[in-house]
Amino acid sequence: MEGLGAFLKSRRDRITPEQAGLRTFGTARRVPGLRREELAHLAGVSAGYYTRLEQDQAGTASAQVLDALARVLRLDPVETAHLHNLARRPASPRLSAPPVEEPHPRVLALLENLADSTPALVLGRRGDVLAWNRTGHALFAEHLPFDAPWRPDGRPSVPRMFFLDPLTRDLHRNWEELARIHVAYLRLTAGRFPTDARLAELIGELTMRSDEFTGMWAAGEVSDCTVGTMHLRHPTVGALSVDYQVWLQPDSPDHRLEVYTPNDPGSADALRLLARTGAEAGAARAGGEGVRSGA
Repeated sequence: MEGLGAFLKSRRDRITPEQAGLRTFGTARRVPGLRREELAHLAGVSAGYYTRLEQDQAGTASAQVLDALARVLRLDPVETAHLHNLARRPASPRLSAPPVEEPHPRVLALLENLADSTPALVLGRRGDVLAWNRTGHALFAEHLPFDAPWRPDGRPSVPRMFFLDPLTRDLHRNWEELARIHVAYLRLTAGRFPTDARLAELIGELTMRSDEFTGMWAAGEVSDCTVGTMHLRHPTVGALSVDYQVWLQPDSPDHRLEVYTPNDPGSADALRLLARTGAEAGAARAGGEGVRSGA
């Protein structure tokens, strides 16, 4: 898990003296970004105090100091929120296993009322799929059992699928763009939940098993994941493009409802075909279960 000092240093290295409004008079510099004393001066804190912050030895920084540092480092609102989250993080957080995540009944009711014509997923804080409708399942993971989200020990993990499942990688034509977004959002989540043992295990597993994840994680990007575009190469309906929108849930703020809409008539036709085949597969599955139960 990332600490406050590491985040501050990574952002300090990215800001040039010119961007910060400092004049260097053409002198050679040993560091690519701002020096510690320069950042401290611009933020209105002592160099010694800032050094202790970067070494994670200063205790809790005030909101005013953090906002001043964010201003000098030119952090966007999401990065600033991440900075505040890291500052509240205990120096040595004790990891613990959180309770099993369950989607709120109102979220499930909304998912049901979207019907299968609109692909949708309910995601937990770590990117686990807590629920999906049939078209959402058919669009993103038709190679997995439809009932997988209802088994807490076997729930599909979107970050894990992105980096460790070849079929998921082949599905996304803009895989690298989306993978970077997933990593940046995972970093934001790690700042929000520094004691989540399962989250730490997920990051550790991806770091050990995926060199691409390790490289993207080392880049230090942090961002929210709210809207975007997915260009897909679907094994059943071919090429299509969808926009995703994330809806936060007041009853369960750690969970997200992701809804997908087509970007062109061909993609709309593809989604209708998936909805129809998904409904037929569901009906066939229900019929088979009825036959087995009646045998």
